[in-house]
Amino acid sequence: MQQALLIDPEKCTGCLQCEMACSYENYQVFNIAKSRIKVFNFEEAGRKVPYTCTQCAEAWCMHACPVEAIVLDGATGAKIVLDDVCVGCKVCTIACPFGTINYVQDSGKVQKCDLCGGDPACAAACPTEAITYVDANWTGLDKMRAWAGRTDTASQANA
Repeated sequence: MQQALLIDPEKCTGCLQCEMACSYENYQVFNIAKSRIKVFNFEEAGRKVPYTCTQCAEAWCMHACPVEAIVLDGATGAKIVLDDVCVGCKVCTIACPFGTINYVQDSGKVQKCDLCGGDPACAAACPTEAITYVDANWTGLDKMRAWAGRTDTASQANA
C-alpha cells in the first residue's frame, strides 16, 4: 500500500515544526531555509498553509530532467532526486507547476520532498496533525474524482 502526505490547512497553526523537522532530517540542522516543506502565510486571511511536493502521477519534473536525475522510488511512490546524477541545471524547477523543487546553492543541486523514505519527518513533528501520512487512496485526488463524479451526475440530471 502506498501512502501520501495529506495536508489539512485548517489545522495548521504556523508553528514551523514541519520545516524544522525536515531540515534536521535532511541536513542535521534546524534551518527552515533548508526545508523541503514550506508554510505559506496568507496574511490578509490570517491563515498558514503547508505545502510540498505532491508526488504527481504525471511528474513533469521527472520528465523534464535532461539527465534523468529524478526517479520513482517504487517503495514509497516518491519522485526522488539522485544527487550524484543531478547537474543542477534547474530545468525541473521550471517544469514543476507548484514550485516545490528548489535549487540549493551550497550543493549546486536541486532538492524536493522524498517522503523521508516512507517515514516523513514533517508528519511526525506536526503537533496538530495538519500533516499526516495516510493511505494514498485517502488523499485529495480521490476526493476530486468523487466530486467530479457528482458534478457529472448532476449535469446529466439537468440535461
